[in-house]
Amino acid sequence: MKQLFPRGKRIRPTDKDLVFHTALAALFPVFLLVVLLFHIRQIAGTNWQEVSLSQIVQDVNIPYLLFSMGVAGLVCLAAVLLFWRYRRDEVKQLIHRQKLARMVLENKWYESEQRKEDVFFKDLSSSRSKETITYFPKIYYRMKQGLLHIRVEITLGKYQEQLLNLEKKLESGLYCELTDKELKDSYVEYTLLYDTIANRISIEDVQAKDGRLRLMENVWWEYDKLPHMLIAGGTGGGKTYFILTLIEALLRTNAVLFVLDPKNADLADLQAVMPDVYYKKEDMLACIDHFYEEMMKRSEDMKLMENYRTGENYAYLGLPAHFLIFDEYVAFMEMLGTKENAAVLNKLKQIVMLGRQAGFFLILACQRPDAKYLGDGIRDQFNFRVALGRMSEMGYGMMFGETTKDFFLKQIKGRGYVDVGTSVISEFYTPLVPKGHDFLKEIKKLIDSRQGVQAACGAEAAETD
Repeated sequence: MKQLFPRGKRIRPTDKDLVFHTALAALFPVFLLVVLLFHIRQIAGTNWQEVSLSQIVQDVNIPYLLFSMGVAGLVCLAAVLLFWRYRRDEVKQLIHRQKLARMVLENKWYESEQRKEDVFFKDLSSSRSKETITYFPKIYYRMKQGLLHIRVEITLGKYQEQLLNLEKKLESGLYCELTDKELKDSYVEYTLLYDTIANRISIEDVQAKDGRLRLMENVWWEYDKLPHMLIAGGTGGGKTYFILTLIEALLRTNAVLFVLDPKNADLADLQAVMPDVYYKKEDMLACIDHFYEEMMKRSEDMKLMENYRTGENYAYLGLPAHFLIFDEYVAFMEMLGTKENAAVLNKLKQIVMLGRQAGFFLILACQRPDAKYLGDGIRDQFNFRVALGRMSEMGYGMMFGETTKDFFLKQIKGRGYVDVGTSVISEFYTPLVPKGHDFLKEIKKLIDSRQGVQAACGAEAAETD
């Protein structure tokens, strides 16, 4: 009976030469067919009952035979190139399965015994022996929608520790990024993102819906479940464009946004096209206080609503989400005195602890998340974390905590690493922004559209009254 949830292809010891065996099985018939087509007349005109082997050898036209074999070889090569061009994923799957088989064999994660080889004459003794595998771990491989699912059976055997910690081998060996690791009864399943950069999306594809924001083909920020985002990255890493992309996407919903830019840089320019954008110290402090007070007020008002239910959040009541988008957070905190610093930290701590239910979320950006300004467990409440561009090992440690992850630098703007709230760190690419995309112009359109809808609703309400 076919399983409802197929485990995938079983990895076997013979898969160590899977690519060669598959190519041979697929191309040899093609090669043979092409050669036979060149010699079909000669074959058809031969009386096979009277001809001898020596006569066949004498009648063979060697140059013509070599020519036909050469053409057959070119046809096979063309078939390989076409298959690689249009069926690359199938080839990659064969390579992956071969690598997994070799991983087990080369690390000797199997059991075997030496058995004497049988000889043709049974009465003669043989000293030759052959290694026979008696136990090979059950590993299943499956590729689906750009994700690799590798399922490994756990049997409490001597290789359990190795099979439970395959993350680094799989990431480096298959050139993929781990997105999830789930331990279940009797097996562990590793989920990896295959060809990560191919899963990068354009800014037009960034969607905010049902309490989550799509940032890559397989990466979502589920802010209703795992609230608050922390963004880190140095100059030139793509941090500003990423924040502007978030703002544009969130404005397509009914979300209310507050933007703080203490350096009066790119985000401060939004003041010309949208409300609640601040860059002066006093205005920013007032905005943080207002955001906090609105959150506390909504938390109280929600419980008085007629359709309020315990355990349900703001979205159930049809209320809009509020986002406080704070760029260069550490730079701002360094501007403040001791008392102001402590007051801001206290407000932010309350927001990250209580904001999810009421729909009040923080998006905090800085060059490095210094614990001095994210103390008292505040940093741990940021469930979605993105590190963009070049960062030091200390910087990655501040972002993601202790980890055995190997971080590599690639000179691609908008590239970095992400933890979506599962404690699994994977490669990340911010949405592509096409050349000529004018954020101010697009955001102004969205704000004008909002105001038009609000004006229409107000007029309709007045007519009803």
